[in-house]
Amino acid sequence: MKPEVKKEILEKAKELDVQFIRLQFTDIFGVLKNVAITVHQLEKALDGELMFDGSSIEGFVRIEESDMYLKPDPSTFVVFPWRPQQGAVARLICDVYNSDGTPFEGCPRNTLKRVIAEAKEMGYTMNVGPEAEFFLFHTDESGKPTLITHDKAGYFDLTPVDLGENARRDMVLTLQQLGFEIEASHHEVAPGQHEIDFKYDEALATADNIMTFKYVVRTLAQRHGLHATFMPKPIMGINGSGMHCNQSLFKNGTNAFYDPSGELELSKEAYYYLGGLLKHARSMAAVTNPTVNSYKRLVPGYEAPVYVAWSARNRSPLIRIPAKRGASTRIEMRNPDPSCNPYLAIAVMLKAGLDGIKNKIEPPAPVNQNIYDMTAEEREKLGVASLPGSLEEALAEFKKDEIIQDALGEHITKRFIEAKELEYERYRTQVHQWEIDNYLTMF
Repeated sequence: MKPEVKKEILEKAKELDVQFIRLQFTDIFGVLKNVAITVHQLEKALDGELMFDGSSIEGFVRIEESDMYLKPDPSTFVVFPWRPQQGAVARLICDVYNSDGTPFEGCPRNTLKRVIAEAKEMGYTMNVGPEAEFFLFHTDESGKPTLITHDKAGYFDLTPVDLGENARRDMVLTLQQLGFEIEASHHEVAPGQHEIDFKYDEALATADNIMTFKYVVRTLAQRHGLHATFMPKPIMGINGSGMHCNQSLFKNGTNAFYDPSGELELSKEAYYYLGGLLKHARSMAAVTNPTVNSYKRLVPGYEAPVYVAWSARNRSPLIRIPAKRGASTRIEMRNPDPSCNPYLAIAVMLKAGLDGIKNKIEPPAPVNQNIYDMTAEEREKLGVASLPGSLEEALAEFKKDEIIQDALGEHITKRFIEAKELEYERYRTQVHQWEIDNYLTMF
């Protein structure tokens, strides 16, 4: 870290009366972790000298190789605005390093950096604009979350129907204080479901922002006596929560996806990138939709994308090309959900797109009619495949795709498969309430 940058952070901490700093990092499964230190340890932390036990974090390392270092990214220093102004609490997002000073290959942030570097070698930088949805639920007398929604509102409804508007307003104001540029905030389709959209940024900054966004939403919901969840499908029979990812590549300061003379004003790179996303969509699903519950959302009838196709005209396929052109030209991938690890999800999407560009993978023709209304025969005739129907199927596809495994690296791939196969096996062998309700008195 440059001495002047370190000096600036130390001075800012003193000026804002920061007493505690949370050194945050993300585990393989997208769970935010932190080590709290006092301001007296800040200089040591900025020098990358703070050690923690990596064997305590699921998916990291074995106990015999547990000493790891946290190296803060100085650009992520912020003070939490909901904490006291005296004795304030700040945050730094960190990369995880091995004891020998090399980047730890099991750190998701390092993983994304590696794929970003691959794009940079090809002359590209990636921008991502996420649209993360979430639910707000009541809590019971003991503070435990319920499935009781706080409202009966629908898409774009307002107070008094949308009783979560005050909580959402505080979330927006807090995010703005943390440096987010909020583009939209509204009630979503399902009761209790919300969306707050913030401006796109380069891939790494966006992944950091998604983690911060989820942390702020859950914290502010709690302060309003509500529980915020990014679980993809908490309630059967209504829409689940997605996290559409708008992606673009820039080269020499201009949008590489835009070509005013190209078909649909899209460049060859845009079509090749699109081809890569479609080719690897089924194997990426284990990463972009990484839980058993993710596949309860990815079913027909609730606006979630199920079919591996693309269009510039309708929203039923997996990938949509929004109408804006010029610097705003982008590709929207609609199946990721907010339970994913954003570092890994963005890494595999970028890797798939780069594979498309490297190997000039042409996408199939667009499907501009409503795929939801098609029969299985009609879809087969058009060559429209479906996304995996379960985590088990998604993992089987993931294990066949060397490109997507390479994006994650050997360490994360191995630990991810082990953990997710165990998760699915636990789910498979559970006796669920539906079985009790349907079979207990029948047989």
